[in-house]
Amino acid sequence: MPFILPMVSMPPPDSFSRAQLDRLWAKGRAFLGTELAIMGGAMTWVSERHLVAAISNGGGFGVLASGSMPPEILRAEIKATRALTTKPFGVNLITLHPQLAELISVCLEEKVSHVVLAGGVPTTDSIRTLKTGGAKVICFAPALVLARRLIKLGADALVLEGMEAGGHIGPVTLTVLAQEILPHIDEVPVFVAGGIGRGEAIVSFLEMGAAGVQMGTRFVCASECVAHPNFKQAFIKAAARDAVPSAQIDPRFPVIPVRALANEGTRKFMDKQREVIARFDRGELDQKAAQLEIEHFWAGALRRAVVEGDVDTGSVMAGQSVGMVTTIQPAKDILDELVTQACAALTQRHPAGGS
Repeated sequence: MPFILPMVSMPPPDSFSRAQLDRLWAKGRAFLGTELAIMGGAMTWVSERHLVAAISNGGGFGVLASGSMPPEILRAEIKATRALTTKPFGVNLITLHPQLAELISVCLEEKVSHVVLAGGVPTTDSIRTLKTGGAKVICFAPALVLARRLIKLGADALVLEGMEAGGHIGPVTLTVLAQEILPHIDEVPVFVAGGIGRGEAIVSFLEMGAAGVQMGTRFVCASECVAHPNFKQAFIKAAARDAVPSAQIDPRFPVIPVRALANEGTRKFMDKQREVIARFDRGELDQKAAQLEIEHFWAGALRRAVVEGDVDTGSVMAGQSVGMVTTIQPAKDILDELVTQACAALTQRHPAGGS
């Protein structure tokens, strides 16, 4: 049995601290149309209708992960999510998807209120088409110069995601990104993501100027999440240091870093790189073929882990906040716990209603 930290009973938020919290993330709540300015991170195979609806019904903002879905599958998933919730939710689209234009059309036809464009810098046409169709556009900004460019292109909100996050990551921590960007952007709401697992951290970023937060890892062990029990248990057992980025052996063959729990698959990926590079050096493979072999190693690995429960050779993508995931609980309880922690932090800052 995994060791599970005992749940610490905390008093419910008082009206003063809750009012403070609501003021701090008022911009984010208004933008999302939600009670809480907490977005669910879009995790492929994980952020489907059940988890998305549960987060939205709990007061947060669920986001469907379209991943590699074809247009009609995405349409069906949007409709299925609407059958489970009347609250706002969004859709995450990958900018490199070969059918991006068709996916955008589906979102507009289904009147999706918010679309998150991820996986690369979106084109002006993509942003314009979504906005003209009535959707609000959220983009990822890994640097201040790109944040300003995305606002000029028409982004309605930004997400700053630090390298502490799970899945594909950049090279900079959230604490640095927040200091670099938050003081200089006030035209649009800015949400922060990466390594956030408790309400105290949420308050700190809100006080720095964030409009809200995005959290993925914390919701994997929501009881409504359809991830395989093995996948959830891997999260419960893991410590922060177990979530590591994939390593690149040779700069001639770049590897986009992905943060996941270290397992046998991680070790085999290192072996695969060595084998392919040796074959390239012997002239058995050209550069393109060698690169493709390395890139294809993880094909289907995330599905194997999430859906089939292969947490040994599959890709168990997780952020460093995984060490704070200690039990399986409803999404509403997770959200309530975060709010309670945030309000307790505000009460400590301003005891007895002081300013």
